[in-house]
Order: sequence, then structure tokens, then C-alpha cells
Amino acid sequence: QSRYQLLRGDSDRPLLPPQELFLSSDSFFGQLKPYARIEILADAQNYKLAAPKTTTPLPSVQVNRHAENPLEKLAVFTAQFKMTGGRVLLLAESMGRRELVAEYLQQYDLHPVVCQDFAAFLDSQEPFMLGVAPLHTGFVGQAPEIAFITESELYATHVHGRRERDSRKSSTSTDNLLRDLSEIKPGDPVVHEQHGIGRYLGLVSMDVGEGEPGEMSEFLALEYDGGDKLYVPVSQLYLIGRYSGGAPESAPLHKLGSSQWDKAKRKAMQQVRDTAAELLNLYAQRAAREGHQFKLQQHDYEAFSEGFGFEETPDQAAAIKAVIADLTSGKPMDRLICGDVGFGKTEVALRAAFIAVADGKQVAVLVPTTLLAEQHFQNFSDRFGLIADQWPVRIAELSRFRSAKEQTQAIAGLAKGEIDIIIGTHKLIQKDVHFKNLGLVIIDEEHRFGVRQKEQLKKLRAEVDVLTLTATPIPRTLAMSLEGLRDFSIIATAPQRRLAIRTFVTSFSMGIIREACLRELKRGGQIYFLHNEVSSIQLMYEKLSGLLPEARINIAHGQMPERELEHVMRDFYQQRFNILLCTTIIETGIDIPSANTIIINEAHKFGLAQLHQLRGRVGRSHHQAYAYLLTPPEEALGSQAKKRLEAIQAMEELGSGFYLAMHDLEIRGAGAVLSESQSGEMQEIGFSLYSTMLDTAIQSLKQGKEPDMQHPLGVATEINLHVPALLPEDYCHDIHERLVLYKRMANCADNDQLDDMQRELIDRFGLLPNPARALLDCHRLRIAAKPLGITRIDASADSIQVQFIPNPPIDPLKIIQLIQSSREYSLSGQDRLKILVQIEDVNKRVMRIKELMQKLG
Repeated sequence: QSRYQLLRGDSDRPLLPPQELFLSSDSFFGQLKPYARIEILADAQNYKLAAPKTTTPLPSVQVNRHAENPLEKLAVFTAQFKMTGGRVLLLAESMGRRELVAEYLQQYDLHPVVCQDFAAFLDSQEPFMLGVAPLHTGFVGQAPEIAFITESELYATHVHGRRERDSRKSSTSTDNLLRDLSEIKPGDPVVHEQHGIGRYLGLVSMDVGEGEPGEMSEFLALEYDGGDKLYVPVSQLYLIGRYSGGAPESAPLHKLGSSQWDKAKRKAMQQVRDTAAELLNLYAQRAAREGHQFKLQQHDYEAFSEGFGFEETPDQAAAIKAVIADLTSGKPMDRLICGDVGFGKTEVALRAAFIAVADGKQVAVLVPTTLLAEQHFQNFSDRFGLIADQWPVRIAELSRFRSAKEQTQAIAGLAKGEIDIIIGTHKLIQKDVHFKNLGLVIIDEEHRFGVRQKEQLKKLRAEVDVLTLTATPIPRTLAMSLEGLRDFSIIATAPQRRLAIRTFVTSFSMGIIREACLRELKRGGQIYFLHNEVSSIQLMYEKLSGLLPEARINIAHGQMPERELEHVMRDFYQQRFNILLCTTIIETGIDIPSANTIIINEAHKFGLAQLHQLRGRVGRSHHQAYAYLLTPPEEALGSQAKKRLEAIQAMEELGSGFYLAMHDLEIRGAGAVLSESQSGEMQEIGFSLYSTMLDTAIQSLKQGKEPDMQHPLGVATEINLHVPALLPEDYCHDIHERLVLYKRMANCADNDQLDDMQRELIDRFGLLPNPARALLDCHRLRIAAKPLGITRIDASADSIQVQFIPNPPIDPLKIIQLIQSSREYSLSGQDRLKILVQIEDVNKRVMRIKELMQKLG
């Protein structure tokens, strides 16, 4: 308290009162209450809590997934333990996991009683119970005799770790990002696979007579050409995708019930088939080419990796692993690493370069600007300098910052094999540069090279391994990666303690400029002021000098003499002045951790990728960074510019480069993605549906089958259980959150993903109400029905009807045997199986359908 009183007056460093920082004695003892025994230790770090001697280890109760009854060991153990007077408590990690475990056990006739906490277990006499506790290892306790079994014993893997892996797998799946509806607003166009493009109006609740009287069902309302409305049940959101093929307001809406959509889809499918064949041909050529198989010197590689002073993020580790796999595979690598500015792409490049150099190959690092070449040269020299005694690696730079003599020496050294790593601008791909043994080319920000240089790069790709790094992949490279022409790694997790950049779009105002600069100067930081007109930059310098007499300002632009520019940038890096008034020369520039505010004048004139790149110049440390985008008054802005500025402001979160490129794809249309001829079809049906169709066609051709022209996206199964299937409003209140959850469920491709969704719902919102359980059941049935060619399941209280596609992939004998085995089964028409059964309980109805599908499968 006394230190707080002494220092509380400093307005530059506001302090929190002690009572907001520390626990009060009441809350401290309140938190200790649940524990029977507390040990206070002098050295808790090296103290291992010894288990009381009254416990013994559990026998194996592990699930055997290949056995007829996977839970046989658990069933035998609980039965025997019960006979000796013992009780069993099975513990799940969370409520969501508890529900999943309960459902799994019930399938094999084990019915534990759920208990809310350990006290309830002790009060009860039930021999087998199921609860929630964060226990990692089970054991058998004596007096009283209780067996504690955790999920780790049951599944022989740590649940939490498994879940983290799964969430990583799904969080940045490119397909999910494409089909995601999380950014959608009423009025935006969406694509329905069967009815075409309409506008999303919102979620609506209606009573359609399912379930109890007055019970509501939820629908997605879409408006089509001519004002017709379509209400899509939320259990069928797998039929809905975003429309991204051009500006949302000019999306080609279709008329409900007309043949226009079917024609568009057929035409696109024809195109997709040709494209798929073309792509597979390209794949085959690439696969047939022999690349160099790099050898990984594990011990040396680990020594080099230790020079990385940070912990790898999960995405970064995955990208590094993928690059190593590519390099050691013997096939030519062509991988795109897409990661936000400052997310550690350079580390991936450094490790790839080390593997190549250690195997006796040369590495070329190609960058778009001189400043970036200088910075990479510094980074590579520093990092390889750490292992210079074991691996003396020779690194040179080829750019305008080097004298003619230095450049000539570097070129001669490359031809003789005296230089291992060369870093440079487009000078590297000139005709007079020859390598003795080039093995790897690393390209930074490929989209900033010109057409001629890209042609040169294409030739390089044919011969060596290529690794491309980018913060915002422009749509063409993005689209090629999505279609699997190039391998693609996203680094979307921010390094620890990194904060998102706060972005403000505002009209030009001297007051705002002064306030933003003073805030940064007060905390000892530096500022970029971006003014992209060299002719008037001096005038802006005078304005800023008058506005901020306390600041030291300097100018940098591309028309300055080389040495002078280099001098200015180095002075800024060494904090000799604090405001850099510059042009876009800083766009791919040097890392300056102390620069944490950027002010961009006339921001409406920049493209999305460029704005994202410029904004990424700040926020390289753990300080909060700010970006101010100054524009003319709003009414003077064009609609495209407004959209770009809205997009950059919406994508404030870290790792948004990928989403921005997707957004750009929507703003500019996907015209440039493949060839001109295809852009029309893509515009007509939308990029996301086009890429899904392309993917399906490629899979078919790979398996040696012709793509199905009738069902270009595979079979879509409609499920009706005659009960409301939704997330009720009193369970999940936020309408937008519900939409996102509905779409995520619809995107689930297997039961494991649905289990994760179920666990997440329970952990976030509580136990599942019946309508939510029915919704999950609909999706489980949809997944099971797809490979059987089932198009519709209608299950009411008195009958179940299953409709198939013509010639479904099922043995007809199985259907005949079913019909002969019981009078319940009958065929209705050529493609419909009917089961006359009275089942009021919807859970039993679902079980019956699952049994039927197992018999048919």
C-alpha cells in the first residue's frame, strides 16, 4: 500500500490498486476450502508429491478398437471389482467429454450413473459412476476401496493432447476457411448447391409442426431473384457456402425453380473436368521429375535449430516439418509458406537453407527490395555465424547496396562454388549469374516481382526446390495452392505475447496525427509516417515539423541516392531519430521492434495486400501497435476503396493475411485464378463451390473413375427425424454465434470432428438440450449415409423411409435379405426402402437407422 501511495501520482505510468492485484484473505481461504490437506513447502519445484501407500496401480482397462466389444476389459474389471465390494469412478476431463464417454459406454451396454462431484459419489452407494475431474492417472485406493479410472487409461493417450492436435488440424484447414460463414452479414450472397445464388437474410424461427405443439425450428432465410424466399433447415447448412467470385452487390442471383442454375452447374462441371485432367497431367509431370534428395544431418540440424531464441509455435513447427519432408523426399519441392508479418517464416527459410548447405548445395534467396536483401543478409549472417566454427558457411549479397567490385566477386564466387548462400534482388536471375550447384531457391513476397522475373522463376522451378514465403498470398498464388498445385502451409498462430495491431480508419486530421505521434513518443517508440508522393514529401515534412517540434524527423524514398537511403534506414534502426517520413519503400523493409505506430496518408489508394503489408511494419514486439489509415471524407471514397478499408479494419486479429487474400478474391473476382476462359464459369457459381467441385473431380480421376456429372459434389443426404433439430435460443443466445456453429457442424467430415463439436458445445453452453442432440444426430446420420448413396432419410414415430440414388453402391442381395427377414421391411418404388416400426423415442429411432446402415454397409 505504501509503495502504491508513493507512486500513484505518475500519469505516464498508471498503477492498479493492490486490492485488484492480490487475493484477499477471505477469497484465499475460500479457494482452499475444497482441499482436505494443504502442504506448504520451501522448495516446491523439486518436490514430488509421494502417493500415499494405500493405493495400487490399475490393471489394463484399455479400449481395443478391433475387438467385437472394445470395452470388454473395462466391463470385466468393473464386474469383478463390484463383487469384492469395491466401487468404480470413471473420470472425464470436462462435461463435454463426460457426455461423449457416457454415449460410448451405453453403445456397449455399460450404464454408469452420472455424479456431479466427488462428494456426491461418496454419498451414493452406486457401484459404477461417471464424473468430471482433471485427474491424469488412475489408481485403486484402499479403505474405502475405490477404483479411479481416467480417460488416459481408457484410451491409452492423453485426451488434452489429442484434442489440441485435432483443434490445430481443423483451425486453419484451408477448406474450412473457404466454406466458413463466420464473416457473413445479412444481404451477402451465398450459394445453395441445389438452388443457386441467393442473398442471406438471417436466421428465422418457425413452428412447422415438428415435435411438441409450439416448438420452434430454425431456418436460414435466403432471397432469390424476383423476391422468392427459400428457408433452409439449419441441419442442411452443408448445402450452403459463401459466394466469392466478385463484388457481393453484383452477384448473379438465380430464380428459384428455373433451369438456369442447373445449366450453370453443368457448364462449370464440364470445365472442371477438363481443368482437373489438366492439373493431374501437371501433377504427373511433377511427380515424374526427379529432384535432389537432401540428407538430413540430424545432429548438426539440431545444433543449428538451437540458435532460434524462441519457442516454435505449433503452426511454425508443422511448416518446418513439412519443408523437411519435401526436401528429403527426392521430389522437387514447391511449397508456399503463408504467415502473417513477423510470425516466423524466416526461421523456416533458415532451416531449409541449412539442410541444403549441409548437403553441399548452394542456396539463392530472392527478395523484391534492396532493404529486404540487406536485412536477410544480416539475419542469415548472424544465425550462421553461431555455428561458424563447425560449419563455415559463406554468405554474399547481390543488390544495389553493394559496390560493382563486390558484386563481380560474388558472381564469380557463385560460379566457382565458393559461395554457399547468395541473397539478392532480381539481379540474381539475370543471364550473367551462374551457379555451380544450386539446390534451393527461397523467394520472399513473390507477388511483388514483375511478369518477366516470374517467367524466369518458372524456369527455375523446373530444376530446383523452391520455397516461397508470403504474408498475403495474392489470389492467384492462393488459388493455385488451394487447388493443390503447390503445397501450402499456413502459420496462423502468433508468437507468445504478441498483440494484434489496433487499426483506425479516419479522415485526415492534424489533431489525430499529433495525438497518435505524441502517444508513441511518450513511450519512447518510433513512428512511420507514410506519404507516397515524392513531389510533395518535402511539404509534408514542413507540416509535420511545425506540428511536432519535439520530434526528430527524417525522409526516405526510392529516388534518393543509394548510400543516403541506406544511411537513413540504419539511423532509424539505431533510433537516432523518431519519425520516418517515407514512401512505400518500407513495404518489405527491415524489422524495427521499437517502431509501433504507422500513419498511412491517402490509404484509399493502396491495395489490400499492400495495406496489410505496410501495417505489418509495426507490432514486431510485445508492445501494443497502432495503425492509422487517413482518407479523404467518406463520401469521396469509391465503393471498392471503402470495402478494402473495411476489410483491413475487420481483419485486425493476428494471422489474418490468409483471410485478407480470400477477401481480395471476393472484391476483385476470381478472374485471374486460372485462365481467362474459366473465369466466367467461376463467376457464375462462385469460387468456393468451384474449388469444391474441382477437388471432387480430381479425387475421382485419381481413383481412375469419371467424375459424376449428375452429382458433381457427391451425394447430399436430407435427414428428417420429425423433431426440432437446432441450438435453442435460450441455450446459445447470440444469433451470429449460432450461425457459425451450425456451419461448423455442417463442415464436419467424420464422427471425431462431431465429437469435438459436441464436447465444445457442452463445455461452452452446458448440457445439450434435446433439439441440439437431434441436430448432432442428423449430422452423424448424414456422414454415415453418404458412402451408401442415400439421398433422404425420413424417420417418424411410425415408419422409417430411406431413399437411394439410382444404382447405389450397395449389394442388392443385402436389401433382398432384409425384406425376406422381416415383414417390417418393404420396397416402395425402385429406390425407396420402407420400415414399418413404432418408435416414439427419437434416440431409439436414431439407433435403429444406424443399425440399418451397418447391415447395408
